[in-house]
Amino acid sequence: MLTKLIAFLTFLLFASASLKAFHQPRTDLDCPVPDLYDECLTECRLDYIDCLSHCESSYCHSECLAIFSGCDVSCPCGLECELGCVDCEHPICERICENAQEENEEYKVCLQKAQENFIGCTKECPPDMNCHDSCYATYQEELSDCPCIETQTTTTEVSTTVTTTTELTPIDPSEISILVILMDLSASYLTSGDGSSKVAAKISAPSNDYTTYAKHALVNGQLHIFGGNTDRRKIAKLNGCTFVELSARLNVDRYDQSEALSIQSGSQALICFNLDRSKSCEIFDGSSAVTTFESTYTHNNGGLGFYQNQPATVGCYRNRHKKAETLTSTGWLALPDHPEALAGHSSIGLDDNSMILLGGYIYGSGYQTGIWKIKEDVWSRIGELTQSATYGSAIYTGRSIYHFSGYSSTYPNHRIDLTADEEIKEVVRIGNHASAYYFPVLLVTENNRCL
Repeated sequence: MLTKLIAFLTFLLFASASLKAFHQPRTDLDCPVPDLYDECLTECRLDYIDCLSHCESSYCHSECLAIFSGCDVSCPCGLECELGCVDCEHPICERICENAQEENEEYKVCLQKAQENFIGCTKECPPDMNCHDSCYATYQEELSDCPCIETQTTTTEVSTTVTTTTELTPIDPSEISILVILMDLSASYLTSGDGSSKVAAKISAPSNDYTTYAKHALVNGQLHIFGGNTDRRKIAKLNGCTFVELSARLNVDRYDQSEALSIQSGSQALICFNLDRSKSCEIFDGSSAVTTFESTYTHNNGGLGFYQNQPATVGCYRNRHKKAETLTSTGWLALPDHPEALAGHSSIGLDDNSMILLGGYIYGSGYQTGIWKIKEDVWSRIGELTQSATYGSAIYTGRSIYHFSGYSSTYPNHRIDLTADEEIKEVVRIGNHASAYYFPVLLVTENNRCL
């Protein structure tokens, strides 16, 4: 018991020293929301300690520090929000608008001024409705500039990201072969869908960590990976059992917490987001990558899947929000908020136009077992994994969803069998990884590939 206590205290001292070396607190007194800044920074520190407690390597420690740094600068009065909650996207800023009519002095002053100007304007009007309408239009314009007043804008641009899904036929899991390529290429393997067979696979690449934090998607029938730690703008495809880097490049750094999805019946890939809270997206068509609509909110580790035949994303690790969006031909549109501030989950679109989320992480609650579905704009929790899993990858084939974990617990891998109506029939654990292998690259293939 004493040994464990000493180890725990040593861990806390290490974490505290790391933060002191890495973080320089604000020394000025200009922060307009000091209480929110202090609360946000406390959450960042707790999140950092939680992240560090799960580390098994110095690289992981560095990742935790990078996450803490991003969390710190995004706080109100941090480097990205130096004016407090003015033009700051951090969800903690939403609290200043709760009961704003009673508690937010800036809003009350702005509202009063707009009302006084409106009354003064109408007093000067003759008995003419056009004058009163003009006064009201001016009042609305002034009110829209007040804090906590939300306005909406639309766009008429056209995108090409709408796609369709293909009807799936049930296949016995023992007949399914999935190539699982890990961030340690030498640990990659070929497995059967029932987990009864697992054989080492030989994958060649310029380096053994070539796929680390890269995201993958099929384009024209070939597996492609995008970004990653070795080169954040690289695009490579798997030729046989060898990754070959293409001359085409991504337009934005894509690595940890980016997402990728095969779209347009597999002829293109949509690649979005990154650790730096980018809202940007781009489309790769096999020869080049071009930018497309930015999302309304940040969605790093928010996943990409299909909902109602359109790409969709849910949640955000860095900003811890519940927002969901879908990409249409005119841009990103809001979906109903998820009940939880979920991130690190895997997203799968179903034939009935619904979308499933598997596992993930919720700040304050930890790693998750939940299986969520959104159908007809209603969220429901429809099942549970046998053990928590996050930062993994999923693939849907033969009326079963296969989820390979990246982190948490014993790194479990699952198969979720569905009925003809795409309801959960059974959740089966089909194995586990020996260590944390974030975001495995998955490919359904023949049963002797790369052996």
